[in-house]
Order: sequence, then structure tokens, then C-alpha cells
Amino acid sequence: MSKSKIAIFVILLFSFHYSFAQAVRYSPRYFGPNANPVPEFTDATIPGNNTISFSLNRHFGFGDDTKNGFLKIEIPLMPGRVSFKVWSTLGEHYETTDAISIERGMKDGNTSGTANGDIYVQTRILILKEKRNLPNIILNSTLKTASGTKFHQRRYFDTPGYYFDAEFGKSFFTYWKFISEVRLVADFGFLCWETTGSVQNDAPMYGGKLIIGNKNWKLENTLSGYRGWMNEKDPEYGDTPLVYSVKFTRTIKNINYFTQIQYGIKDFPYYRFQFGASYPILKSKKVKYQ
Repeated sequence: MSKSKIAIFVILLFSFHYSFAQAVRYSPRYFGPNANPVPEFTDATIPGNNTISFSLNRHFGFGDDTKNGFLKIEIPLMPGRVSFKVWSTLGEHYETTDAISIERGMKDGNTSGTANGDIYVQTRILILKEKRNLPNIILNSTLKTASGTKFHQRRYFDTPGYYFDAEFGKSFFTYWKFISEVRLVADFGFLCWETTGSVQNDAPMYGGKLIIGNKNWKLENTLSGYRGWMNEKDPEYGDTPLVYSVKFTRTIKNINYFTQIQYGIKDFPYYRFQFGASYPILKSKKVKYQ
């Protein structure tokens, strides 16, 4: 066989492999709800104490019913200034319809089962401290591992990812007792994850949050999403999710109890109900900063 024929054969083989690999759409529309969700962002503050949060989540609707636990730990390395955060989905149990199984290309005909989630590791740094005419600005750097299981059942990606984002937060105080604070938060960043064949999907991410309340309760309204580029070649790729959520938090003896409802507006075909608690552990040593 001549060298030219070998070269043509290799090109055709690579093209076939690439086309077959990309038949798997690495997007939240064709995977479980915890595979590559819209990243959540905070109120643009870094806590002064070590904090642990646990919640029970249920995603439902549109042919996929998923239940799981969720654990998050944040450790201030410099209280109020720098922190380290890690979180993961725990004990996911899922059940899909036959139609969803076929649409996603789930293997072996299994429409229910259990899976373990990816681990996220994040570093947070306060860039600018909030003042009268300036907002808090926090820079986040986040790595997503490829530790999630059940790729062939389309629960988690078998590839890693990362994102960088900046949170901007500014509070406005009132003279009312019922609503003593109104806080506006914006989030902008860049999200990246690898698909099959070392093809990288890049997505600008964005979000806005309105928080009202007082020291005993808070109500958050959040609109957020990201926009991948693969939908430009394949309009059905599903990598431009947009979600809206409402979260109510009640503080009792330093423990924050919260309930959150999330609705997928685009490319995130789930409703999510979340109930949990967040509380300080092993209080960090207080350090004063100018």
C-alpha cells in the first residue's frame, strides 16, 4: 500500500472516530442534572469561620427523576479574605423513562441505578473589599475532577473541567426592620470542559442575584447560565443552559436552614428542589485586616 493511500486511510479513520465520538453530546441537556450544571455563586463574601453545608436534592420532570445528597465545606485560610472550598454530589439515585434513555444513548437498557458525583475544588480570593462606593470583588478558581461514575448511563462526564469567575457584591441598607438589607450580586466567568477526542468546549458564564432580608432571614432570586460554542455547529447540542432559582434561608442559633427551588429555562430540563443546612465548625482564629 502506497504512502498516500495509508495517509488517506488514517484521515478517514480519524474522521470516523471523531464523528462517532462527538455523537455523545457533552452537555447538561443529554446528561444527568449533576453532570455539568450551571455553577452556583455566593453573595460575594468569604466567611470568617469554617463552614459545612449539607442538603438533600431532588431533580424531576422531563423524564429524569434524580435524588441525591450534597456536601460542601469551606475553609477560610485568611478569614474574610481567602478560602478553600470543596464539594460533591453524594449517593445519586436516578430513574429515567425509556424515551430519555434512547435520546441520550444510554447503554445496556438500564434506566435506573446509582452513581457517584464529581469532586469540585475551589480557591476564593478577595480582590477588592466593599466600601461605600465600591463592591466586594472575589475571584474564584475551580477545578472539576473526572471522578463521576456511570458515563455510559449519561450521568457524569468522563472528562475534567474548570472555570474562573468573579463575583461582585454590594449591599444597600434600609431603616426597616423586616427588610434591613438589599444586596445585588453579579457573576461573570469562563467555563471549560473537555469532550471526546480532546475537543474543548469553552463557555462564558454569567449570573445575577438579588438578596433581601435581615439578620434572621434572606430571600435570594438568581438568574444564571453559560453558553458553549458547540451549539453553533449543532443547534441541538444543548450546551447553553439558563436557570432561575429562588432560595429562602432562615438563621437560628448560627445555623442557616435553607430551601431552594430551581427551574431550567433552557437546555437544563429539570426542576430542582433542595433542602439543607449550613453551619460553622471549628471556628477560625480571628484576624484583623485593614
